[in-house]
Amino acid sequence: MEVSLVVKTRDKTRFRFIIIGLIIGAVAGFVVALFRLLIERMLDFVKYLYIHPSPLIIGGFILASIIIGLFIALLVHQQPNISGSGIPQIEGQLHGDLDFNWWAILWRKFVAGVLGIGSGLFLGREGPSIQLGSAVGQGFADVNHKTGSDRRVMIASGAAAGLSAAFNAPMAGTMFVLEEVYHNFSPLVWMTSLASAVAADMVSLNFFGLTPVLHLVYLHTMPVRLYWHLILLGILLGLLGMLYSKCTLAMPHVYALTKIPRPMQGLIPLLLVIPLGLMYPDLLGGGNSVILSFGAKIPLLWPLIIMFVIRFVFSMVSYGSGLPGGIFLPILTLGAVIGAVYAVFMANLGLLPRMYMMNLIIFAMAGYFAGIGKAPFTAILLITEMVGSIHNLLPLALLSLTAFTVTDLLGGAPIYEALLSRLVLPNQLGRLHQPVRFELPIFAGATLDSAQVRDFKWPTDSLLVEIRRGDDRRIPHGDTVLRAGDTLIIMTDERHQQEVRRVISRVAESPE
Repeated sequence: MEVSLVVKTRDKTRFRFIIIGLIIGAVAGFVVALFRLLIERMLDFVKYLYIHPSPLIIGGFILASIIIGLFIALLVHQQPNISGSGIPQIEGQLHGDLDFNWWAILWRKFVAGVLGIGSGLFLGREGPSIQLGSAVGQGFADVNHKTGSDRRVMIASGAAAGLSAAFNAPMAGTMFVLEEVYHNFSPLVWMTSLASAVAADMVSLNFFGLTPVLHLVYLHTMPVRLYWHLILLGILLGLLGMLYSKCTLAMPHVYALTKIPRPMQGLIPLLLVIPLGLMYPDLLGGGNSVILSFGAKIPLLWPLIIMFVIRFVFSMVSYGSGLPGGIFLPILTLGAVIGAVYAVFMANLGLLPRMYMMNLIIFAMAGYFAGIGKAPFTAILLITEMVGSIHNLLPLALLSLTAFTVTDLLGGAPIYEALLSRLVLPNQLGRLHQPVRFELPIFAGATLDSAQVRDFKWPTDSLLVEIRRGDDRRIPHGDTVLRAGDTLIIMTDERHQQEVRRVISRVAESPE
């Protein structure tokens, strides 16, 4: 009798959270769909003006960019956590390292995102959409006085709804939360997130229709004898993915050289986009129009290479400024361009039939995101839903796995987790009264040898801030595998240094 009561209660709990997920998803879907619609309308208007330039219009662009930049700077100064995509902030919130006022985030991110992304910068709407959705989920939790795990599930389900509404991809939205943000595959989390993602997608479809966001057509199925192209392209994507991650993480230091206050650094890309828009108006925005243009005609090799350089550099300039905007869609766009460069190059050499060039362009989007985001399942599902075809899952998986493996072997961290460490570390260091640092090597056969960072419970008031592996310096993250010969750089409070050193030395120098 007791067992049946337990099962009945558990079923009610899941049903209740599914209903909660549907409510959060419907609200988040409306917010994100409106956000997406306003960006598209503003971007279309901006492109139209760039195509029909005049001295008056150019002067208007300069004045409008300055006003928009100063207004966004004010919003960022008031609430710094609206900067960037917002995904690292959500991860930090779910891990318990950060917390925010949901309303302060929601309206400021919405307004600043529309103005910044709609101006034509190479920023994506998807990261901000995820943060907007999570803010809706947090708002629902706070209004209903929910705390602890219930609150975290609601925030995560809102994040899934945000991505689902932004891309019309409910399965990818759910998987992204499980694989990249929440790191938890419990039934309560995925059922609530899936319900929220489905509801958000249904609301979004009423705004934008049933056509997939990146509707590109596979004309032919790629034969197995050509799968060696997937390996070569995957290696290329992995290498260029490492370059993207390193450049993205370095951009705040580059911007610091300008001596411009951080909230006002967005003025730089807002002004630089004006000459770029006058020369290449079709390249403006997150990049979905660039990807869709490949469905009509794939450019020649040199125009593609120039396109890649422009989008790569200005994506760094746009995101590195700290403006509210994401890298999700810019990453997919760069992946498509890389796939096009590879496909055209191989076709020119006679090594690839031209009928399969579109296949590689589509596969490369998933591969590039898998390498940079370290989320291959999300990448595969996302491209499948966005393109609107369930064919060719094997080549998608093979290419994504190859790019992921290359990045992993090179020591690349998931980009959002690396960005999170930049946010959390200063806050954690600020809690140390008299911070000191010391180094400890890992010996062969020790407990930490071949263990992941998250496998060890690090002492309270201690921070693993860096791992040195030969000449390589790595930012640690939960998935980082420690190896014999690594040197750990630990920070702690001076009064706890001896105890922290003793605890970590025990597992770094010998097996327990």
